[in-house]
Parts: sequence; C-alpha cells; structure tokens
Amino acid sequence: MSLHAVEAAASMLSARGTDLEELVREAGRIRDEGLSRAGRPGVITWSRKVFVPVTTLCRDRCHYCVFVDTPAKLERKGIAPYLSEDHVLAIAHQGAALGCKEALLTLGDRPEDRWDVAREWLDAHGFASTLDYVGHLARRITAETGLLAHLNPGVMTAEELRVLRPTAPSMGMMLETTSHRLFAEPGQAHFGSPDKDPALRLQVLEDAGRQRIPFTTGILVGIGETVEERFDSILALRDLSDRHGNVQEVIVQNFRAKPATAMQGVADAETDAYIAAVATARIVLGPDARIQAPPNLSDPAELSLLVAAGIDDWGGVSPLTADHVNPERPWPQVDQLAELTRAAGFELRERLTVHAHYIRDRDTWIDPALHDAVLALADDDGLARGSAGSDVPGAESAETPRRRHAQRVRIEDDPAGLSDDEYVRLMTSTGRDLDRLAGLADELRRSVAGATVSLVQNRNLGSDRVTDPDLVAQVAADAVDLGATELCIQGTAPAGTPDDVYEQMLRAARSAAPGLHLHAFRPADVIDGARRTGRTVAEQYAALAAAGVDTVPGTGVKVLDEEHRARHFPADLPVDDWEQAIRAAHGLGLRSTSVLFYGHGESPLQRVRHLRRLRAIQSDTGGFNELVPMAFPGGDHDEDQHRAVHAVARLLLHGSISHVQAAWTRLGVDGATVVLRSGADDLGGTLYDGRVLPEDGVEFGRELTVEAAERIARSLGRQLRLRTTTYGVAR
Repeated sequence: MSLHAVEAAASMLSARGTDLEELVREAGRIRDEGLSRAGRPGVITWSRKVFVPVTTLCRDRCHYCVFVDTPAKLERKGIAPYLSEDHVLAIAHQGAALGCKEALLTLGDRPEDRWDVAREWLDAHGFASTLDYVGHLARRITAETGLLAHLNPGVMTAEELRVLRPTAPSMGMMLETTSHRLFAEPGQAHFGSPDKDPALRLQVLEDAGRQRIPFTTGILVGIGETVEERFDSILALRDLSDRHGNVQEVIVQNFRAKPATAMQGVADAETDAYIAAVATARIVLGPDARIQAPPNLSDPAELSLLVAAGIDDWGGVSPLTADHVNPERPWPQVDQLAELTRAAGFELRERLTVHAHYIRDRDTWIDPALHDAVLALADDDGLARGSAGSDVPGAESAETPRRRHAQRVRIEDDPAGLSDDEYVRLMTSTGRDLDRLAGLADELRRSVAGATVSLVQNRNLGSDRVTDPDLVAQVAADAVDLGATELCIQGTAPAGTPDDVYEQMLRAARSAAPGLHLHAFRPADVIDGARRTGRTVAEQYAALAAAGVDTVPGTGVKVLDEEHRARHFPADLPVDDWEQAIRAAHGLGLRSTSVLFYGHGESPLQRVRHLRRLRAIQSDTGGFNELVPMAFPGGDHDEDQHRAVHAVARLLLHGSISHVQAAWTRLGVDGATVVLRSGADDLGGTLYDGRVLPEDGVEFGRELTVEAAERIARSLGRQLRLRTTTYGVAR
C-alpha cells in the first residue's frame, strides 16, 4: 500500500468525533447521488428470503464460527450430514407461501475433503461433490417453488462457477479481508482454514467477474485486521468492481463474538470504527456501488447511523428461518425495519436476489435458463413485483406469479404435513422415539429462533381484583420503573363496576406509561365488556384498541373441543365463542397469544385437533404471536408428556406459529429447561411483582429475573434475547 493510501486509510477509518460526522455526511451525499442515478432516489432495499443450511460440515476451522458442526455433533443430534432434498424443498415451499423470493443456500466449504461421512453421503445419493448437490437443489427449488436461488458455497473454481451459473442468477462469497497475516499466523482468525487464503478468495471473485456472474461479497470488520489491512480490502473490492462490473453489492459486516468459539473473548467491533468502515467503503466504492449492512448485527438504535453512513441495502431478511451464521442475532421484523428506515428518511422496498441493473441487462448477466423465473418476480424497475405501495413491505397480491408457485405439496418428511394419527403416535412416544422427536423439534426451533432463548420483561395485573384507574396508573408507572416493556391485564371485572371499566383501565395505564405495551383482556373479558355496553364483540375490541390496548391474550380456553368443555369446564366460554372473539381481534389487527392446556383428561387426538384448529385460524388471520402449552395444575402429565406436547406443537405449527413458549410458572425452571430442548424457544415473561399492589399480579410471587433467565440460556448453550411482546428486539 502506498504512503498516500496509508494516510487515506488512517484519516477515514480512524475518524472520530467531528471528523467522523463529516465523513458520514460525505458518504451519505455520495450514496444519494448514486440512488438518483439508479432511478430510485430515497429507496433502501431488502430481500425476502429463506435460509437453507445445506450442510454444516466444513473443512475450515474459522475461530469465530458457530455455523459449523463436526460429524460427532451431528450424530449426537441424530442429523444427517446434508439436508435431504425433501427437507430443502419443504423449507422453500414454506418460504414461498410467506412471499419469499430468494432461497439462500449456505454451507461449509468442501466438507467431503475433510469428513468421510460427507463423502459417503454424497456417494450414496449419487452426487459427485457438494457443489454438484447444491446445483441440483437450486434447479429443483426454482422449478418447483419459483424461488430464485442465491448460492453461497464458499470457494469455487472457474469451472465450478461456469457449471453453476445456469442454476442461480446470483452467487456470493465474503472476501472478509485481504490480510494474509490473519490466515498464516497461528492463533489468528483464519489460521487452519485453507479456504480463507485471501489470494484464493480474490481469484474466485476474479473468475466470477470473467464468467459474468452477479456476485455479492464484502468485508468483516473487527476480526484482528489493522486499519491498513481493512482499507486494502476495500480497495481490492473496488478494483474488482472496476474491472468486471459484477460486484452487485458489498456487505460491510461487523464482528460479533459468539460463545463456545476461540474468539468468544474478543470484543465486538466498536460502533464508531464500524460506522467509519461503512462510510469509507461508500466513499471508496463510489455512488454506483450497493453497500449493505446486516440489520440483525446492530442494535435497532444504531441502524440510523448505518443509513447516514451510506448504506442502501439491508440484505436478506427471513420471515421463516433464522440467520444460521449468526443464530444469536434474530432478524428484525420487517415492519420494524420499514419504520426505522422511514425514520431515517428513506423508503424500504423489496428487491430480488439479483440486483435491478443486472435484470435490465439480463442477456449479459443472467443465464437464459433463468430469465423467465426472474421476470416472473420482477417489476418494471427491476425490484420485486408488488414492492411499491404495499401495506406490508414486499407484500404481494394473490394474483402475482409468486402465489401461483406457493401452493403447498405434501412432502413425506415435512414436519407440518403429517396425519392426525401420526401426530398422535408422536404425542405418546417414549424412550428413544421421544428423544428423536425432541431432537427434530429442537432443530426446527433452531431454524426459526437460532441460538437464543427469548424473554419479555413484564408485569401482570388481575382486572378481577383491581379496576380503580388511579391504582392501575400507579401499577403501570411502577412496571416501567422496574424495566418492564409490557403490562398484561386480564380477568373479568366484578359486577357493579362501570360499563366502560376496561377502557378506563387502559386509558389510565396509557396516560401513566405512554411507552408501555398493553397486553390486555381475554375473549371472556371482552365478551363481558360487550355485554355491559351493548356492543358487538368486534366493536368492543375496537373500543379497547382506541383506549390503548396493543395486543390481547388468547387465554380462556383449555382445548378446542366443545363436548369436552361442556362436560368438564362448563363455566368456560363455548369454543365457538372463543374462536369468533379471537378472529374478531385479529381482524382488527390485534395480535394475540394462543394456548393449549393439557393434562385435564383430554386425549392426545384432542390435543392434535386443537393445534390443527389454531393453525387454521393462523392461516386465515396471521394473528397469533406464539403458542403457550400450559400444564394443567395437578393434571395427568409427566416429563415425557411435557416434552412430547412441546415437540409436537413445534412440528405441527412449523411455518405457521413461529414461537413456542416454555411456561416456567407451570413447569418450574428445570421443566422449562427440558422443553427448551424439545422445541420451545421462549420463556414468556419476568412477571415482576412490583412495589405497587404486588399481590394483584396474576402470578404473584413467581418472578423470573433476567439474570435467572440468562443462566437458563447459558445452560443450553444459547444467549438470552430480551424481546417485545410481538417478538421484536426490545429497545
């Protein structure tokens, strides 16, 4: 690197304070110029995708990676070396049904060169190599679901790139760094990883350019590289782009330390250094580059800084699958990402895996075999069809080609596609069969939630005991002081209270704690309020929403079987009344929980049918945030039942209701830990007692501190994620 380049690197990448502010302003100006030239001023893009981890075996040993497994780990989990074709297609079909357009195929580098089990699996299934299997999967995904494959298999030769080009309109591989030192020196991030030789990776990028393949690449900030090495990496990507024009986007990714890795003690990339790297990349790469920052690797409050620093793309975000490379960092909800993008002064629009200008010049950049599939999803601007003017970013009408591809097919090993009899057998499994069931459910949990356990900080209040607005206001304010983000209020108000008692409570809580999420009133409470006021149930929900309710509990039903309810729980709402009420709430945009009470004499078939009915409601409304299996107090259940119920719930609801809660108040800490290994991903709430009327919390005396929840997560090898009521990232 020349002296001038060294000085430039030092001045830009080391900028702080007012110097950094000036650097960011210049980067933003250059980005805005480029967006105008591209015909999309003020637009930041994203891609709706499913993440398909074809294999977690790899021949490399990167010191920060948690994606990779060993054969011994896979054997303990009962998992094959590669995802089967049926499993991959099941993920793709589920993603297509949710409006996804990209299937990101990610895997370890050439595992058959290191692991005999990989070579044996490929031989048994008739594939010459892992890349041969990847190409086969990509062709099937596009042909059978309409999704476009984006291949991310690591280092490829020029011939392999040529062979794979007709299977995917875009590919990718992170450069990460040009630092040979990090590859060659013992103890450094890439030591012992043959595919992380910078010269080898630069050759892949060079070959991809010559093959006219739109290619995603980028740098990883904070893995031990010097400022000069970081700058050299940016320059290398600029030079490649200038020579070939195929670098469709450059990801500037910040290092996040992960537990159980050699670099778990290394500090995360420092925020100012990361922002300076983003801004420097924009300035060096120029206005026509697409610069991406992964939104799940930064805290929500930091995303506006990334926008200011010159990014114009958030990359792929999935409504179905976790980020398997960074499983401890869940994707942001798209509506939250759209809101944050708007707050930064930009519009969020959905793109395809291949960027717009390559679609416009597709004869040069995209294999003719893929033209029809790409054009079926692209609008006139080269972005995703239906990406402009939708209520939900990237949403499409039922008439678009995507929906025609999204019809589900029954795949034998699709966990959500078994018969009632098969689920009943699973629900009653024991011994090794139960262990295998729990293992499968846990893998599905990992695909959705990653290596996390989530928890909401909340407080409960019983409206059957406290209705005085002044007291409710005090409880709400106290909940905020305790750190809670949610106040849950439920219970039918006593006779003799005002007709608008529920609204009075909500208004009092909202006035005292404007930012507190109000999760309030079961269907039984709402029906009581409708009776008091003469409203319909839908009108009562609308009145509660106007008074401040954000979401509603879906409790008040044990099992969705009217004969069983009438015989054993006659005081409960009739099943149809409960369903009509919850559908009315969802119809107004009020999301809810759902529950399954078990262990009160119901049969395994009744449990399965209950879950089926919840899935049907979810298919119509999309309003359930989670399922909470609740063990009936003193009921007929044991640890096997707890494991089986949670595991079957995970399987049957896969692709429908994403989160399954471990109700620690019913199971205890040990029991909750068991079901968190059997498909559950969430611990519910802290249930703070508070200092104002602590005895009027529904679960008085049953607090779960954040510290205790962290210990549970650590015992599982996961990280605790504090969430919002709707599973967003708690700010």
